[in-house]
Amino acid sequence: MGPEVLLLIIAVVAIILVTVFFRYVPVGLWINARASGAPVKIVSLIGMRFRRISPQKIVNAYIKARKAGLNVTTDMLETHFLAGGNVERVINALISAKQASINLSFTTACAIDLAGRDVLQAVQMSVLPKVIETPPVAAVAQDGIELRAKARVTVRTNIERLVGGAGEETIIARVGEGIVTTIGSAVSHKAVLENPDSISQTVLDKGLDKGTAYEILSIDIADIDVGRNIGAQLQTDQAEADRRIAQAKAEERRAMAVAREQEMKAAVQEMQAKVVEAQAQVPLAMAEALKEGKLGVMDYYQMQNTIADTEMRTGIAKAAAPTVDPATKPLDAKK
Repeated sequence: MGPEVLLLIIAVVAIILVTVFFRYVPVGLWINARASGAPVKIVSLIGMRFRRISPQKIVNAYIKARKAGLNVTTDMLETHFLAGGNVERVINALISAKQASINLSFTTACAIDLAGRDVLQAVQMSVLPKVIETPPVAAVAQDGIELRAKARVTVRTNIERLVGGAGEETIIARVGEGIVTTIGSAVSHKAVLENPDSISQTVLDKGLDKGTAYEILSIDIADIDVGRNIGAQLQTDQAEADRRIAQAKAEERRAMAVAREQEMKAAVQEMQAKVVEAQAQVPLAMAEALKEGKLGVMDYYQMQNTIADTEMRTGIAKAAAPTVDPATKPLDAKK
């Protein structure tokens, strides 16, 4: 092997070693950290590479924290990064909290971040309160008039209750419940329209921010609209329902009356059938009586004469009965 080949091999090996060195040893970050007054050991940077941690994010966050005067170490930042947290957002939140004189520790900020909440936004909301606008809430006063109210709720973040506290949805739901309760307890809708501040004061007195991650600063009624007359509509619906019930009961009584009438007609027809059957038995009985000698021929003729005489008298009586002409009845009435 010639000296040229040996030099070439040495050069290739040197290039590979230098490449590997700069791949796992971020010398630039090490220099940047020392120049910024936040020195980081070169061993720590190499360890970050092996632990699959981005040295760029850790070093930049560490420099920012040291410049802001935060008592934070690289190990603390690495632990939060490995837990799946956002290191840069936590540091920015701690810097904002310190500048705003808000008591926020690194542990609490990490817990808020790992809970899925935006810790930086929470700190900003503690400094600059947020206005939450509720959707229109419909409620009915005691006089039956519907009112639709819309409120603006001014809240700020409560850092101590941010972990485990309820969110904006709970605030909106509780404010809506308070509006419904206040309007529902009002004797007249006019009283609510004249003094909408009574809704705000009543809702604030209920302590609706208890157990939430926010502190309610104020509740302002933005708009109140008059809706339907629910009381009159309910009365109308009740009257209609009563009418239908009465109509159904009347139909039931009519059906029962028709059924009774049919039963009576059937009973009359049955009786008439029995009478016809009995009348049909009379000639047979008379024939049997004549045959057995219980009825004489003269008795039979006398009975026929009596029947004929009775029919004649009935006909004469009907013919002699006075009749009134309908055309002359009004004249007779005037007379």
